[in-house]
Amino acid sequence: MDPIAADRISQPRQWPLRPYREAMRVLVTGGCGFIGSHIVTEFRRAGHEVVVLDALLPAAHPASATVPDEVIRADVRDRDAVADALAGVDLVCHQAAMVGQGRDFTDAPDYVGCNDLGTAVLLAAMTGRGVNRLVLAGSMVVYGEGRYHCGVHGEVRPGPRSSRDLAAGRFEPRCPECGRGLDPGLVDEDAPLDPRNLYAATKLAQEHLVSAWARATDGHAVSLRYHNVYGPGMPRDTPYAGVAAFFRSALAAGGPPRVFEDGAQRRDFVHVRDIATANVVAAEALSGTEPGSMRAYNVASGRPHTIGEMATALSAAHGGPAPVVTGEYRLGDVRHITASVHRLTGELGWHPQVDFDEGIKEFAIAPLRTVADTDVAG
Repeated sequence: MDPIAADRISQPRQWPLRPYREAMRVLVTGGCGFIGSHIVTEFRRAGHEVVVLDALLPAAHPASATVPDEVIRADVRDRDAVADALAGVDLVCHQAAMVGQGRDFTDAPDYVGCNDLGTAVLLAAMTGRGVNRLVLAGSMVVYGEGRYHCGVHGEVRPGPRSSRDLAAGRFEPRCPECGRGLDPGLVDEDAPLDPRNLYAATKLAQEHLVSAWARATDGHAVSLRYHNVYGPGMPRDTPYAGVAAFFRSALAAGGPPRVFEDGAQRRDFVHVRDIATANVVAAEALSGTEPGSMRAYNVASGRPHTIGEMATALSAAHGGPAPVVTGEYRLGDVRHITASVHRLTGELGWHPQVDFDEGIKEFAIAPLRTVADTDVAG
């Protein structure tokens, strides 16, 4: 029996196996980062050859980090380096990005440069090399607010929450027609897109670039819209991270997680290993998708929790102080955003495997990566 087949049997995959395909040579941009490193591990476990391109910038990596010999240390905006990295590649898994909300809008040039110019350079190089398959790290932030139902007017789209309402502790969106309270629901991939902060705008621009590339080249592309990712190896003490990293950083420093608003914001926390397996199953199915188009998929656990619940569970598992609900807020934050994963499970056979309680217990004691917060994450 060949080694690849043996590995598939000894370490069974967590989704229904598709017909066997030859091993691919995969370029993972940002493959040394939090999510990217887990994806690299999963691709290799599945028997694929992986090439990693990563800028190893201080906001995402310790200054003392050892660079493995097989990693190409280069920025995704470096046209020559990207073109060289694509030699012999069958598929690209594009994870390199500047993430999180950052500090303020002065970060705009860095976000647009990393996320949008970087994607444009990559797509141009792929076209030149004849590489026509791409898995994009998308994000649920492209939706803005989630799905809401009014008892009188049905499904509605509330506008951005005002600073006046937020300052007064009125956190819940109201029906734009009658002002009634709303019931939050699950967002599917056909929901209207409404990016409400800088990061969200760049992630939507990435999808538009990829869609245009696919049409122009008969390429095969998917965007995996990640929801709130957590797990081992998250960066510590950086503004370029998600809420799970903020809470875990506070606990590591001996303090309580600080929960904004009233803690009742609904999110879907998905474990990083589930994100990694979703990337592999999407990559292995990509050649069977319609050429010339981009297909979007939510990647989430399908089991929403409030931010307050997450903070409480994490504090208890860590053995640290209980969370402090501050009532503070950030303009651009959305109230509720949770996902339907029916498209991904139905079309590609992927299912999340990491239970929330078990995942939080692992994350509560897992090491974090210490990074500088002076440069762009990627």
